[in-house]
Amino acid sequence: MSSWPAARAGGVLRALYRIGWSLKRQTGSHRTLSRPGWPDYVFAFHDAAEIGPRMMARLAKHTGLRPEDL
Repeated sequence: MSSWPAARAGGVLRALYRIGWSLKRQTGSHRTLSRPGWPDYVFAFHDAAEIGPRMMARLAKHTGLRPEDL
C-alpha cells in the first residue's frame, strides 16, 4: 500500500514550486518544470484533477516530492 494520499493537481504543483521546481515553459495544460540537479519533468494535469496514490508515488520518484511536502 502506498503512503501517498490522493491530492488535487493544483496543490501538488504548488508543493513542487515550494521545493524548488520552476516553470520552464507551458503548452496548454502541459507544464515543463525544471530544478537544478534534476532532469526536466512534464506536469500534464489540469489544476482541478485528482491525482491518485499510485501516480503520486510515481511523480515523487521523478521529482523528489515527499508526503510531508504537500
